[in-house]
Amino acid sequence: MSLVMTAAEREAFLDERRVGVIAATRDGRAPLAVPVWYRYADGEVHVWIERESVKYGVLRAAGRFTLVVQSERLPYKYVSVEGAVVAADVPPTRAEAVAIAARYLAPDDAEGYVDSALGEGSVLVRMRPERWLSSDQGKTD
Repeated sequence: MSLVMTAAEREAFLDERRVGVIAATRDGRAPLAVPVWYRYADGEVHVWIERESVKYGVLRAAGRFTLVVQSERLPYKYVSVEGAVVAADVPPTRAEAVAIAARYLAPDDAEGYVDSALGEGSVLVRMRPERWLSSDQGKTD
């Protein structure tokens, strides 16, 4: 039996509350790999970052990245998605920022976080998936 997730299984897994890790290539250095809050919506990965961050510079230069999300409990599962950055030049709307923060914080805390963190230096990076890897070890049962 294949351990590979179907498209519906991948999307459901990405919709669960999990911290992701993005990875992108850098010239003359190891790839950048850092944890992020993310949202998968409308067939795209959305990551809210700051324009002055190392992440932003690396993602802009690379023009693509990988997001890896995994389970921390048995049965082990992961989804890895790679694709091109399709937008990284405008801040998220308040609603987009709240949608990302609310995946990780209680509703009131998410609103407060967005009110304190969303600003002119904020950027919504959108990636359109091109390649997927996944595994669901629970499929062996």
